[in-house]
Amino acid sequence: MRAFVMKRIGEVGVMEKPVPTPGPNDAIVRTTAALICTSDSHTVRGAIGPRENLTLGHESVGVIAALGDAVTGLRIGQRVAVNAITPCYVCENCLRGFTSQCTESLGGWKFANVKDGAMAEYFHVNQAVANLAPIPDSVPDEAAVYTCDMMSTGFMAAEHAQIPLGGTVAVFAAGPVGLMAIQGAKLLGAGWVAAVESVPRRQELARRFGADEVIDFTRGDPVATIRERTGGAGVDAAIEALGSEATFMNCVRATRPGGTISNVGYHGEGDYVRIPRLDWGVGMNDKTIRTGLCPGGRERMSRLLRFLASGRLDPTVMTTHRFAFSEIEAAFRMMDRKEDGIIKPLIRF
Repeated sequence: MRAFVMKRIGEVGVMEKPVPTPGPNDAIVRTTAALICTSDSHTVRGAIGPRENLTLGHESVGVIAALGDAVTGLRIGQRVAVNAITPCYVCENCLRGFTSQCTESLGGWKFANVKDGAMAEYFHVNQAVANLAPIPDSVPDEAAVYTCDMMSTGFMAAEHAQIPLGGTVAVFAAGPVGLMAIQGAKLLGAGWVAAVESVPRRQELARRFGADEVIDFTRGDPVATIRERTGGAGVDAAIEALGSEATFMNCVRATRPGGTISNVGYHGEGDYVRIPRLDWGVGMNDKTIRTGLCPGGRERMSRLLRFLASGRLDPTVMTTHRFAFSEIEAAFRMMDRKEDGIIKPLIRF
């Protein structure tokens, strides 16, 4: 089969690999559609250390091609979505309720981290019964693939933000995860959501997904604007969806005492992320900083697919570019450099 790989830090390409085989509890999925994620760029740049010929990708849907002998309730040929995070559900961290930290820190993130990823013609899924979610007939692949990461991660950011009904929220950066955080905040009952974003297309999508106001940080201090809009108090919750120290510090500054900073951005550079001391109340103003990694598993994925089947959400408006798998290298370069207004590129197999 063909697989899109990180050959070494800074170098990618397509190579031939054997089609994987399933263990007793596992599955092999034939890929039909996938998305490229900015975290793939972080990986290729060395954010998680060197990798050699590691298949990239963690946002793929497809058709079950093979099942392990112990797998029940699933069938060959069934359309399925697989989350970016595929926990084992039996280790101590999973049993403690932290499935995305399966076995070790970030250990639920197996694709393109500790095993070959899903940007290939076939990919392996551990614990198939727990990690494969059947796709409803009414949901096309190009929509279902958004449940694999963008919807699950963005909604988690809003869930972790502890938004009170009618509360105020600021989402810093309206990339795909930030856009889904905006949508998640509105679904959870936020009364006012501000998106901090400067790119016109992303500003437009932020409004479409529920932002009540868009604040362009290139035209002034976004924290000052947020405080002005909230009567000087600050927001109940701020969501960091970029992975930048500057936006993280602004989240702390923009949040009122007793509020929550929900960090969902991937901080792929540097050794430390600073906290502004006085805006943190010198450590004593009851602000909560919550982090998280995309929640996985069939049960959550089934709930996300229900949003799509009901027509309450159309994530495909984020798909700005479409490519065949044979064009994957060009697609990756475009996503890596954020060229041509790209937000999310869809890869068809």
